Amino acid sequence: MTAPPTRSTRRWLLTSNAELRADGVFAWTLPAFAGRLPDGRTYNTCPEASACADLCYARSGTYRFSNVLAAHQRNLLMVLDSPWAWEVAMKRELQHRRYRGAIVRVHDSGDFFSDDYLTRWVRIMNASRQATFYAYTKAVRRVRRIVEPDPPANFRWVYSLGGKEDHLLDLDTERHADVFPSAEAIGAAGYADQSRSDVLAVAGPPKVGIPANNIRHLLKRQAGRSFGELQRARDAQLTAKKGRHHGSTDDRQRVPPSAAG
Repeated sequence: MTAPPTRSTRRWLLTSNAELRADGVFAWTLPAFAGRLPDGRTYNTCPEASACADLCYARSGTYRFSNVLAAHQRNLLMVLDSPWAWEVAMKRELQHRRYRGAIVRVHDSGDFFSDDYLTRWVRIMNASRQATFYAYTKAVRRVRRIVEPDPPANFRWVYSLGGKEDHLLDLDTERHADVFPSAEAIGAAGYADQSRSDVLAVAGPPKVGIPANNIRHLLKRQAGRSFGELQRARDAQLTAKKGRHHGSTDDRQRVPPSAAG
């Protein structure tokens, strides 16, 4: 007797976790920040990350489990080695009925790490109008150049603090998100808490407050400050260091030749 054919399991490009599933959100995920692929190549999927890099939840916990990291790295390999095939596959998948009226978070971890990659996402969004896309990003310059002049109608993004390009943002007028050590800190800073739903990041008030993940060593390292506060302190230290360097150079240049000899 011939056994009935087995039905192959489809591997979706977009997945969901318990937190996002509650809001009906699908996500595309890359490995967080910097690492090494199995073939030895190094990568950085968050080149604009700065203060946030040491506090990123996606660099600890389940995201570092070998099977989870391997799946995220497979996603990155598709983008790096077969970008056109990946773009076509993503467009095709998004035509499936499960994405009608769906919400897609671009990057549960990772960011728009190159112009080509972001441009491909813009094309994917324009070809997939039945879904709504959103993203947190620290790639301020890149998004301003590529997205802001003619954004897809179904794309919402929010700039997130803790990166090298924070200083380019007007925090009084531009939508942005900051990660705080507690819900109380969010309210005290005048931000809206999005913990009830991740979708509030792009559908709610312009100042989005995100409570930090309850990971003890990361909270200790955060030291009661938001990512934005940590980045501003880091920027100030860098500016002061540059000032001291330029000052010492100028002082050396003013030393009379006779004294120098």
